[in-house]
Amino acid sequence: MDIAALQTQNQLLQQQVSLLSEALQLARIENALLRQKLDKLCRRFFGQQSEQLNDAQMELLLSGLPPQTVVEVPARKSSSSAPRNQDKQSRRIRTPENLEVVREVIEPEVVRAEPERFKRIGEETSRQLDYQPGQFRWLETVRPKYVRVDQRQAAPVLAPAPARVSEHCLATPALLAQLFVSKYCDHLPYYRQEQIFLQRHGVFIARQQMVQWTEQAVRLICGVTRVMKDQIRRSSYVQVDETPVEFLEPGHGQTRQGYLWTALVPGQSVIYQWHASRATDCVEALLGKDFAGQLQCDGYAAYPAFAKDKPQVQLLGCWAHARRGFFEAREPVPGVAGWILNQIGWLYRWEEELRQNRAGPDLRQSVRASHSRMVVQRLYRALNKLQSRYLPQSLMGQAIRYALNQWPALEGFLEHGRAEIDNNLVENAIRPTALGKKNWLFFGSEEAGERSAAIYTLIANCRMHGVEPQAYLKDILERLPRATNQTVAELTPLAWKKAREKSLQHAA
Repeated sequence: MDIAALQTQNQLLQQQVSLLSEALQLARIENALLRQKLDKLCRRFFGQQSEQLNDAQMELLLSGLPPQTVVEVPARKSSSSAPRNQDKQSRRIRTPENLEVVREVIEPEVVRAEPERFKRIGEETSRQLDYQPGQFRWLETVRPKYVRVDQRQAAPVLAPAPARVSEHCLATPALLAQLFVSKYCDHLPYYRQEQIFLQRHGVFIARQQMVQWTEQAVRLICGVTRVMKDQIRRSSYVQVDETPVEFLEPGHGQTRQGYLWTALVPGQSVIYQWHASRATDCVEALLGKDFAGQLQCDGYAAYPAFAKDKPQVQLLGCWAHARRGFFEAREPVPGVAGWILNQIGWLYRWEEELRQNRAGPDLRQSVRASHSRMVVQRLYRALNKLQSRYLPQSLMGQAIRYALNQWPALEGFLEHGRAEIDNNLVENAIRPTALGKKNWLFFGSEEAGERSAAIYTLIANCRMHGVEPQAYLKDILERLPRATNQTVAELTPLAWKKAREKSLQHAA
């Protein structure tokens, strides 16, 4: 073999080695990305769900950084610990002060036999917490008929029948309230309530009958939810989020995915609305086309599409969503992720101090201008420098890209003292529905989703304002059949609570 042939063969071998080296490098990169995705998936299903980092974890993440990279920050104030001599029993059981006390007096047998020979000098008292399960009973309404003695030919006199949820509804408002609280607050599906009623009380109520009663009651409840939706639409600051829920599609024998959309005004009201899709029209149906103000949301594309060509709508980002990507990237790149999480942590510490001090919008805006703004600007410069160091498909690359794409919206909370740093409040409002669908799995139909959204709205507002849901639902279901368009606004949970407190003050 001549020298030219050997050189040609050598060049071919070098090209093959180069190609194989490139292929190996690509395979290693792909393997690393797949490992990151697999680790993320395993943590989601089997790992700790909380995204909080304690001081030891943060110190471990930051330990890999060079000394000049770590930014020194003021020492965090230590929280005062609870007194050690606090009564353990009082921490295990808490009851309201006005809890009913049923007194049972046990006299000695010798005293009962000869009471005149004994004088009472004191007593020993002990308590146990008791609970009496619910009871079924028939509530019978009797309306006597009368005729005038001197006019027996005249029509009989009869008292008008009391108003009902529906003309032929056999369930009282108290029973309907029990059904709704059990399903939408305690997450007991109707088929389980059917079994409980039959096995424990000997009363059989078919789940189909419960669904029919729910449909009849929601026709009245929707009057209250419409009032609350109008209040949301008139607000200048709203948080919005959506959660997927499966529902049965008639004629197909299988479930489809719909969405429970949620809008919340912090401290005022929250409303749910059911849609079978996740389109932009759902946002408009929830907020109305004339909505004006700040809309806080995640990075889903439907929200920018809704705000497009609407200069009166300003999108505010969610720092919890931005932080989540860096939290998931803390294992592949612990040093950089730890520094970013530490910077975001300072934003949340200042927000927590403002919340504890019950700061108003003006104070919140001034603190954010003097403290939070410099951290946000520092993060923006750092993320722009770091973006070129990581592959776009890597966990860190995805986290940086999401944050930078959302940056104008993420900066929005600095300019508005009323706004929160994230939309965790609306996510917390959605959480009970996520717990519920683990039990009832899916809605029976699109109509069932609409009915559930109406009842979830009332129960979520009861939770927000500290209203006992069963007492509230029982009362409004008694009053709604007689309510008018003018008086139905008095039956929202917040208005109902204020009216109750006012009546108690007058009674005192």
